[in-house]
Amino acid sequence: MGDHVVIINAEKIVLTGLKSDQKLYRRYTGFPGGLREESFIKLLARRPEAIVEQAVKGMLPKSKLGRQMATKLKVYKGAQHPHLAQQPVAMDFHASNAPKVLTSKVMVPAHPAHSLEG
Repeated sequence: MGDHVVIINAEKIVLTGLKSDQKLYRRYTGFPGGLREESFIKLLARRPEAIVEQAVKGMLPKSKLGRQMATKLKVYKGAQHPHLAQQPVAMDFHASNAPKVLTSKVMVPAHPAHSLEG
């Protein structure tokens, strides 16, 4: 739709289980023997934005469109960002996957011929 996404507080990422100890991020420098590995903990301390960027880019299509969509993602380490002039709208996401409680509404027949009486 053309909307940009601004993610703040990337430094507060938490992984469940043993993933924070076991997860590795790999990149290739382009030179022979240039495969570099970095653990989640070290990358979180050095550059937490990269963790979120890689996670989102991995979910996008691997094409020109996906690369163009990734340019609309802005990730920031802390709560401060330079996009206040664009008036971003906050979206609340909760850590728990508990279903939201929906209130049931009483259905009223729209036409008297469809009433439940006699």
